[in-house]
Amino acid sequence: MAETISVLANLATLIFVISSMLALGLSLTVQQIIQPLTNVNLVIRALAVNFVLVPLVAYLLKTVMPLDPSLGVGLMLLATAAGAPFLPKLAQAAKADIAFSVGLMVLLMVVTVVYVPLVLPLLLPGVAVNPLDIARSLIILMLIPLAIGLVTKARYPDLATSLQPQMAQASTVSLLAVFVLMLVLNFRTMIAAIGSGAIITAIIFILVALVLGYYLGPTPATRPVMGLGTAQRNIAAAMVVATGNFSDDPNVLTMILVGALLMLVILMPAAGELGKRAAKLSQPKNQA
Repeated sequence: MAETISVLANLATLIFVISSMLALGLSLTVQQIIQPLTNVNLVIRALAVNFVLVPLVAYLLKTVMPLDPSLGVGLMLLATAAGAPFLPKLAQAAKADIAFSVGLMVLLMVVTVVYVPLVLPLLLPGVAVNPLDIARSLIILMLIPLAIGLVTKARYPDLATSLQPQMAQASTVSLLAVFVLMLVLNFRTMIAAIGSGAIITAIIFILVALVLGYYLGPTPATRPVMGLGTAQRNIAAAMVVATGNFSDDPNVLTMILVGALLMLVILMPAAGELGKRAAKLSQPKNQA
């Protein structure tokens, strides 16, 4: 039964990532994605919070919290991997700038491929990371579908208009399936993690990352995306490193799975609240 649920969860994740990337590509242009990244101040802030402050927060938590060393390793893997495919969906729920969320996601993914192999061996001696292993899954599952959508939008706008709602619906349904299946599949892992410090540490980590990213956003328009994009780490990249270096240590994987589930549990409602706030601010004030 567990194997069947695992296969379904992997399939739902695959469908979500590909369909969401296609939906985004079919609704945006390359210029829309690149334009926010021409803001040097914004890019520097995004890189600093994701690749300096968040790893520093994880290192401090690993040091001060009563965590098993293996759980601390899993936390560091989460902290160093950024650029999650869930970010545009979170931005959509937050009624934020979706084009900026895609540009930020791509930027963080590309930097992660270079950053993780360089930094992780310094933070965790003995870890060997092949950047090609990380890049392969990100390119195949995310960048290629996004590129296909962008080309279709540019060359065949009518086709893009007809396909985009279907891809968006597939993305939403598959995301719900991922959440439910991951919760069922890892329920025992979550229960076992109670008392280990993994859950409370992950919650603190996510909330601190959310606040740091939000308040380092230079404008009200960029803050929701910066906050959500900083708190949502790249689970796929973290899993690649974990399976390649710590396959014999289940606690490392446990921390990543706990973090992945809690990110969905915390950030989806947070995005919804940000969306409600944005909707209220966009409403015209009543004339006296």
